Amino acid sequence: MKTHEFQEIGKATEWLIQKLGKQMHVATPLGLGKPNLLLNQLVERVEGDPSLSLRISTALSLTPPSPKPDLARRFFEPFGERQWGKNYPLLRYVTHPSPSVDVHEFYFQAGSALSSARLQQNYQSINYTHVARRVFESNAQCIVQLIAKRETPQGVRYSLSCNPDLTLDVKDLYDQAQKPFVMVGVVHPDLAFLGGEAEVDASFFSAIVEDPKVDYELFALPRVPIDAVDHAIGFYASLLVPDDGTLQIGIGSLNDAIVHSLLIRHQHPDAYQALLHECYSKTEPPAELRLETRPFQHGLYGLSEMITDGFMHLRNAGILKRTVHDELTGRSTYLHGAFFLGTKPFYHWLKNLSPEDYAGFRMSRISRINDLYDPNEILLRKQRKNARFMNTCMSVNLLGGAASETLEDGRVVSGVGGQYNFVSMAHELHDARSILMLRSTRTKHGKRTSNLVWSQGELTIPRHLRDIVITEYGIADIRNTSDAETIAALLNITDSEFQEELLTVAKQNGKINAGYEIPHWARDNTPARIDRLHRFARKASFFSPFPFGSDFTPTEENIALALGILEPMGPLDLVRLAVSRTPSSDARSHERWSDELKRMDLEHPKSIQESIYRRLLLAALDKIDSATQAP
Repeated sequence: MKTHEFQEIGKATEWLIQKLGKQMHVATPLGLGKPNLLLNQLVERVEGDPSLSLRISTALSLTPPSPKPDLARRFFEPFGERQWGKNYPLLRYVTHPSPSVDVHEFYFQAGSALSSARLQQNYQSINYTHVARRVFESNAQCIVQLIAKRETPQGVRYSLSCNPDLTLDVKDLYDQAQKPFVMVGVVHPDLAFLGGEAEVDASFFSAIVEDPKVDYELFALPRVPIDAVDHAIGFYASLLVPDDGTLQIGIGSLNDAIVHSLLIRHQHPDAYQALLHECYSKTEPPAELRLETRPFQHGLYGLSEMITDGFMHLRNAGILKRTVHDELTGRSTYLHGAFFLGTKPFYHWLKNLSPEDYAGFRMSRISRINDLYDPNEILLRKQRKNARFMNTCMSVNLLGGAASETLEDGRVVSGVGGQYNFVSMAHELHDARSILMLRSTRTKHGKRTSNLVWSQGELTIPRHLRDIVITEYGIADIRNTSDAETIAALLNITDSEFQEELLTVAKQNGKINAGYEIPHWARDNTPARIDRLHRFARKASFFSPFPFGSDFTPTEENIALALGILEPMGPLDLVRLAVSRTPSSDARSHERWSDELKRMDLEHPKSIQESIYRRLLLAALDKIDSATQAP
């Protein structure tokens, strides 16, 4: 089949419409791999022609944040322009929903769809490994995605780069059924060329588009601050990663905290032991759980659907070095991944991998990463020894079930993704463990509630797959425990404000002995305890908010931390904070934080509202001052 070549997005769009017909069903990768300009032109053509309709099957439609509160907006707008560039093409189907364009996603950018009834109604709850078949069965006609290009002595080669995950599985299904399918690749000059199954030749595509207009910044995540709670959870998680093992992690500040603690363990073993002693000076670890504290000698092998900055840091530190035999290439491989998403330094690292790092980094299909059910199952099992699959969740009930993506009212926050796959796989590998991590509480509008609850309306992980749960207060090993033992273990890592209330409910329902009492060593699960641990770690210059650098200026780092303090506060708390300021304290703080006030255009307030903003910002900056300076 001839591969068509286009130098203009517009011409490729017209060709695609002619190829697909008036009722089009297009699939496009989750995350980074969407060709925004092509998708936008396709959407605009459909909006301008009533005879056309378009269905888009996808996930994780990335858009820069556009916060509504004025203080946050003042911070993010100038930063966003610098981070994503002035010409970053926002996805039109996200910013301007149209009745002519039907969007079905199986995973949302966290929280982005909570207020959209249409997106909630069109959401498809699917395990990541089942998506390819769902795309096939729904009769999608086409995949459009970003690709990378490389000139070689053997000719031009292409890479699916950030998204071989579903593209390869979908194409196989259509090829096996001998069913027509259109594959369109749009070359982005900054996208890293990666090998493994991701590398293909021109014949893989029905059309390749190389338009000079595709020169916008890749969507890069900003490096966000890691707070004391995330650092504590990350430290506990790092105690469960054995040398000579396999690691899967996700993205975000909590996963960065895990990596940071692994680096401390490897590079500063004495400090790591001191942190361990501080964590368990007044509490007790699970009796049967082995805690790993030694530096890495054999290293780790990475196996993760999502490849993020954390794997870069582990590789550069000499931890990600255990290799396995890649059954497709015959090469020694230290990292298998299905898609990647991260920061600007991460993309630069991928683009400039050393020959050794490039050779051992293999991008692959999602069915090979998230499952064992493969012709090479015996080999996959051998590769994945001592596996630790680490994922986050929103809440855990006292019987061990977890909610990770859906609220009690049925609204979807994100999606199942591959979490269920990895949790299930941990039970099918004899030496693997599933580790679910969550903050013990959440605060909204000034009210604290527990994330460890008695019951939930929606579960992502059922109780029969319960394994290890971590909060900032410790580790609960509940894999082989009875219901009563599970309740007791989870109460031991619950915030003390909510322990007795939950224990009472468990007793009322006859699920724990009426005489059971929470042990004395678990009764100090308070924010003050986390603050003590954080201050202890800060004395050794560990647990900083930005251990891997920052995309913010030093001034913006302070503002980001201050906004993090203000965001969960309720109206009354904000009023109390504002009125607690005095003219003399404002004057002292104004001098200390003049750069921050200038950056937020609040140095000289022009209204009563701006005066209040100025007071709140100064109060929050004063609160973080001691935390950002080493004691």
